[in-house]
Amino acid sequence: MTTEPRSSLEVERKYDVDAETPVPDWSALPGVASVGEPESRELDARYLDTPDGRLAEALTALRRRTGGPDEGWHIKRSTPEGKLETQWPLDAAGADDPIEVPAPVLDALAEISGPPFDVIARIRNSRTAYALRDVDGGLIAEFVDDRVTAVDERTGRSSSWREWEIELGPAAPPRAADIAGLFDTADELVRAAGGRPAASDSKLARALGL
Repeated sequence: MTTEPRSSLEVERKYDVDAETPVPDWSALPGVASVGEPESRELDARYLDTPDGRLAEALTALRRRTGGPDEGWHIKRSTPEGKLETQWPLDAAGADDPIEVPAPVLDALAEISGPPFDVIARIRNSRTAYALRDVDGGLIAEFVDDRVTAVDERTGRSSSWREWEIELGPAAPPRAADIAGLFDTADELVRAAGGRPAASDSKLARALGL
C-alpha cells in the first residue's frame, strides 16, 4: 500500500427516521438548484479497536469498508469542527478474510495505540445517495438515505435502523452563518417529514449500544 492517504473534514447533520418516512424535497434548501438522481451503494464496514478500547477513548474510529466511491481503510477523529477522516486504498483481502491493519494505517495510529486490533462491529448499509447542487453544478451537499444492519461482534447483538445524513460538499456556503441557516432549514424539512435529530452521532456508537 503505497498511495498517499487522503484527508477531509466531514461537516454533517444526522437524523433518525422510520422505515416509511418520505424523503423531503431538498431543493428547498438554500442555494440548492437541483437534486441528483438516486445512486444506490451497498456498503460493508468492519470497525476495529484495541481490547481495552484505546481508540474509542481518543474519539477515534478505525474501519475497513467495501463498496461506494470511498471504499478503503478509514481513520475518523472527532474534532470541534467536524470529523476528520483519513483514507487509504482498500487492500486485497476478501470480505470474510481475517482483518490485518496495513502498516501505513498502523503508523497513523501509533500515537494513540498499537496492535492488537480486534473487530468490534460489522455494519452493512444499503445507501441511496443524492447530490444537492447549485446553479453552476457545484456540490453543496450530499444527502444519503441509509438502511443499516449492524452486529456488535463483542456480544453478538444485532440491530437495524434507518437514518439520514446531509454532508457539506465543496460548494457549501463559506460563511458559518449560512451553513447554520442551511442546516436549520434541513432540520425543519426533516421534522415536517416525521424525522428527528439522531440520538447517536455515529453508526458505530449505535451498533455498540452507546
